[in-house]
Amino acid sequence: MKTSWYEKAFSRVLYPLWESGLRRRHTLAYLADYQRDQWLAPEQIAALQWQRLKRLLEHCEQKVPYYRQRWREAGIAVADIRNLDDYAQLPVLTKADIRQHFDALQAEGWHDRVLTKATGGSTGDPLRFGYTRESYERRTAVMWRGYDWAGSRMGRRTLFVWGGAVGTPNRVQQFKDRVYNAAFARRVLNSFGMTEANMAGYADAIDDYRPQVIVGYVGPLVRLAQWLLDTGRRVAAPRSIIGAAESLHEFQREIIERAFGCPAYNTYGCREFMLIASECERREGLHVNADHLVVELQRHPGAPVTEPGEVVITDLFNYGMPFVRYLNGDVATASDHVCSCGRGLPLLQRVDGRLLDAIRTPAGHLLPGEFFPHMLKDVPGLVRFQVVQRRLDQLELSLVRGPGFDEASLAYIRRELAKVVGDSLQLNVHFVDDIPLTPSGKWRVCISELPATPAA
Repeated sequence: MKTSWYEKAFSRVLYPLWESGLRRRHTLAYLADYQRDQWLAPEQIAALQWQRLKRLLEHCEQKVPYYRQRWREAGIAVADIRNLDDYAQLPVLTKADIRQHFDALQAEGWHDRVLTKATGGSTGDPLRFGYTRESYERRTAVMWRGYDWAGSRMGRRTLFVWGGAVGTPNRVQQFKDRVYNAAFARRVLNSFGMTEANMAGYADAIDDYRPQVIVGYVGPLVRLAQWLLDTGRRVAAPRSIIGAAESLHEFQREIIERAFGCPAYNTYGCREFMLIASECERREGLHVNADHLVVELQRHPGAPVTEPGEVVITDLFNYGMPFVRYLNGDVATASDHVCSCGRGLPLLQRVDGRLLDAIRTPAGHLLPGEFFPHMLKDVPGLVRFQVVQRRLDQLELSLVRGPGFDEASLAYIRRELAKVVGDSLQLNVHFVDDIPLTPSGKWRVCISELPATPAA
């Protein structure tokens, strides 16, 4: 696909005037650095990461009351941290810690530079956190880099299947939104209003706008894609589709690609850090932004590297309210593969989902939510499903059946689950007419309502 005149004008003239000139941000300078650093050798990226991490830890010890006291109580001095193994001995930071010590986590002398926002609170308990202007500009730069790998570039016509605004914006705000979206060559469809009855309207909007890239929540994208396949409706094919805000399981990727006729890319992020990892054009795993973050996967002692671990993250540039070894509630699996693209950034094999989306067994095993889409993808006649764990010894499985689902299908499900968990979990099956999206527009395939058990 040739670069359009507007894409060239936007990336070379309009966006620099907006970002660097009018907003006086350093996003483009940071982007140039990150674009260069991605091609460094793995050991060079590791050295760069360590240099930045050491500088941040020294800052935290000197300027952040919470870390100064917590690390002193743990008997750890930054001068004694000589490698990542030493660093991994620092206590983890939890959401409860942030809520309880919000002020003490802000660096002394930085309070007037700390901006605040909150997570969406999908678990019913939103989290307020602080960040700096520089960290925001760097996060934006990292986002541009990662989305560029999937074909989403500045000024390229993009359609977002995203969350809608809360409340009803006034006419002035509506006008600003229209101007902003037009300038950035983007259109936004509200995924929160998606129903089976209005799918044709979303398809019509795609045909009308003819986007080169579609970015959206995975759940709504899958529902729209399935509707397209079921009805035989074809829409203008974009160059690529980028799934965001939740894990893109392989069975979901297949549905999206069949419906839209283009590759679908997986990304991983959270509101506290924005983009954490994303697939490049080769799609051999998700490249971790290791020149911007430190991402660990914390497992139980003795667990193999191939076992999923809890995600622990440090933002290397948020000096105003540093997050050091923060447990964000997600589970991921590492990869020892070296991507053929040539980038030195390490890979995640996959993002298994939130810790709250992982199933636990009485024997103490952690079964990632990814298992169920993988196991159920070939069940004849299965339209949609959801797994809920409310007790340690029980699973509730809701199934939306279509033509072809029979007793053999159900027997297959029970047999395959038993291969993994034995008879330790009782499976209760419920046949339902539909499984709705969450209020935030997501489709959660696996939900655990058990109390969280943070890693030691």
